[in-house]
Amino acid sequence: MVFDFDGVIVDGMGEYWWSARHACLQLVGLDFGSDPLPDAVPEAFRLLRPWIHQGWEMVLLAAELLRSDGPLLRHGAKAFSVDYHLRCQQALEAWGWQPGQLQEALEQVRRSALEADRFNWLARHRPFPGVIERLCGLHDEGFDLVVLTTKGAEFTAELLKCFQLAPHGLYGHEAGSKPEVLLRLAAERPLRGFVEDRRATLETVLATPGLSSLPCYLASWGYLKPQDCRTLPMGIRLLEPEALAAPLASWP
Repeated sequence: MVFDFDGVIVDGMGEYWWSARHACLQLVGLDFGSDPLPDAVPEAFRLLRPWIHQGWEMVLLAAELLRSDGPLLRHGAKAFSVDYHLRCQQALEAWGWQPGQLQEALEQVRRSALEADRFNWLARHRPFPGVIERLCGLHDEGFDLVVLTTKGAEFTAELLKCFQLAPHGLYGHEAGSKPEVLLRLAAERPLRGFVEDRRATLETVLATPGLSSLPCYLASWGYLKPQDCRTLPMGIRLLEPEALAAPLASWP
């Protein structure tokens, strides 16, 4: 069984904002004494989390909350989400940044936090209720757990260790796209299913030759867009917490 991490196993909203805010301030050259960004997670950041695909986008959104003439502050999160990818591209151009630059800044903040204050960095993450216990029970049903995430593997490994989870495999963004990794895994052994909270990712997986028959599950408790649960395409099942807790043989 393959599980996504953020939005499926763990709610890390507090850490997403904390790390994105720190990375943003370093990039724009602001110190915390003149920091106009709040400690608490801004509502606009929270609302846009379902649209975020990769970590660098979080840093960009933090920066957009500094840009008074930018579309996020002028028109709000809902309007920004309508043309999310275009808005992100325009924001990159406005700041003169590249995605890789933002991703590295984010990961450096996380590395520094792990070295300097591991306890508090880990404490900014909360596993979703019942998920850790359910994953621990997979082995009793004869299935191995694989974690597939767009987070860096080094940070995911620290959190899995904290949750006392030892997956059979862990693949971060360094391993390639999720369809690429799933294809490699499927070539090695049969896959029982893939649980993810990003509908667009599941749709891409099912559209990938060689993966069209993979059972895909949309985690209802994750970071979902308002329309994500409506009229799901064939091949994607909505997974509720009650169904997650049931034996795999009875999953939808």
